[in-house]
Amino acid sequence: MAEYDYLIVGAGLYGAVFAYEAGKKGKKCLLLEKRSHVGGNVYTEQIAGIHVHRYGAHIFHTNNKETWEYVNQFAEFNPFINCPIANYRGEIYNLPFNMNTFNKMWGVITPDEAQQMILRQREAAHICEPRNLEEQAIRLVGTDIYEKLIKGYTEKQWGRPCNQLPASIINRLPVRFTYDNNYFNAKYQGVPIGGYTQMVQRMLENTDVILETDYLGDKDAWNQKAKKVIYTGPIDAYFNYELGALQYRSVRFEEELLEMENFQGNAVVNYTDAETPYTRIIEHKHFESGQQKVTVVSREYSTEWAPGGEPYYPINDARNNALYEAYRALASKEENVIFGGRLGEYRYYDMDRVVEAALSCAKLELDR
Repeated sequence: MAEYDYLIVGAGLYGAVFAYEAGKKGKKCLLLEKRSHVGGNVYTEQIAGIHVHRYGAHIFHTNNKETWEYVNQFAEFNPFINCPIANYRGEIYNLPFNMNTFNKMWGVITPDEAQQMILRQREAAHICEPRNLEEQAIRLVGTDIYEKLIKGYTEKQWGRPCNQLPASIINRLPVRFTYDNNYFNAKYQGVPIGGYTQMVQRMLENTDVILETDYLGDKDAWNQKAKKVIYTGPIDAYFNYELGALQYRSVRFEEELLEMENFQGNAVVNYTDAETPYTRIIEHKHFESGQQKVTVVSREYSTEWAPGGEPYYPINDARNNALYEAYRALASKEENVIFGGRLGEYRYYDMDRVVEAALSCAKLELDR
């Protein structure tokens, strides 16, 4: 007889939400996590009284009131509004691209002036139907902004020339003809006071958790412990890369504790020139309006991923998407395994979408 109803692989948001919902239904869950902590990539660690986002900045944002109320069961949120800035060789620009950006770049005042400038640059570049990220960026915001604020950053982030990247990547970046520096422009947004780790721990209060354990190292033995598996790890790793490895970009972080109250005056500063080796600097205390006498900053370096490293951003080009579909076909034959989350589904997920996907999976699975 199986000891547990569900074996959950991975202690990120997807696994934690499913575990909480299963617990409410009286189901017994065992969660395995390869790392030494819960929280997945939203894990926060306290350093000198500052909650440091160990795997990059995470701001929860959603327009879904039910999703917002759901996460607020587990934490009180600081109403943080993400207003990143771009540093191009010492020139500072507002992000997302908005009238403040256009005014700094061209000296224009009105939305019509900005739109006319973009149109002239688009026509000069002979962009009609964008075939790649470079052409799509020029179509959206013109050549000047592409050259200063997109090209260098994007090529560092993805490790590929912009004209070899799909146009769809740039569509996530907001472009607004208003003086609005709110990056997400979502109705509900914030960062949990006390960090994400506490929030995830509350979700897992009624779940048995084993850390520093690789499920894939003894998959068959672990599967005997539960009636069903919720797997949130990489889908290709589950099948031992038998069809080949899906591609990701990874991130390396350099963290520094500084004996000063304020290093850069903002939580997020992107470095958009090609010469600066890192993509951005995060100053963590600004997420919670910290008053500490010291500060912690993290520099982020985008790197190519290889098996054994930490996968962050799926490279959803034609080759990888076709390979994922082949793995998904294999996954559909695994009768007692549900694949979920950004690694299990090989897609970029904002946090609200992860929560919603996990809730949808739990409802479908638990309401039978």
